[in-house]
Amino acid sequence: MADGGDDLDLRSLDDDELVKQIQDDLYDGLKAEVEEGVRILLERGWTPYRVLTEALVGGMTIVGIDFRDGILFVPEVLLAANAMKGGMAILRPLLAETGAPQVGKMVIGTVKGDIHDIGKNLVSMMMEGAGFEVIDLGINCDVEKYIAAIEEHKADILGMSALLTTTMPYMKVVIETMVERGIRDDYIVLVGGAPLNEAFAQAVGADAYCRDAAVAVETAKAFMARKHNQRASAA
Repeated sequence: MADGGDDLDLRSLDDDELVKQIQDDLYDGLKAEVEEGVRILLERGWTPYRVLTEALVGGMTIVGIDFRDGILFVPEVLLAANAMKGGMAILRPLLAETGAPQVGKMVIGTVKGDIHDIGKNLVSMMMEGAGFEVIDLGINCDVEKYIAAIEEHKADILGMSALLTTTMPYMKVVIETMVERGIRDDYIVLVGGAPLNEAFAQAVGADAYCRDAAVAVETAKAFMARKHNQRASAA
């Protein structure tokens, strides 16, 4: 990455160099530079989906790996994710127009009684950076809010977050309600939060526990790949 004093002309870069520069700027959390790079690629005739997958998703994949490996920490990942959101704000309406394919669709929210959202926000941004459409319900979500959202948006994945041990059991309430209504098997349910673990996820009937945002992305991708394979074999 060039120092701030060096005014790098992004337009002077060829496509491959520009993609690499966008990824570097994304890694460094430079929102304005990422937005400029995205606009230049679009001007050069790149499709919105290609810009998303090669520049933004490619960059966030590197961020996710380094976060998982302890090279980057939450503040740096939040900066990178914010830079990615700048690029996504440009691409999102264009992607909708072109009907570009998505990896999947996720509804996510912090459970009823819990107002902590840093981890949830990080998962939302990393998931979007990986090519998922994310519907973030915010905090203090009750069962009806979750179910209404997954049905309205035809989601593939429901993500629930909790930081308080007192709110963790509400995840079971949501999943049991889904079972009662006969819709549990229609959705992948991922849970996360500092006090949770794999055993808890199994006990409440979730599909997986995700210890951090990077793992959430890897897990979601794996489940979606399995889902696509099942659809293909059934066809």
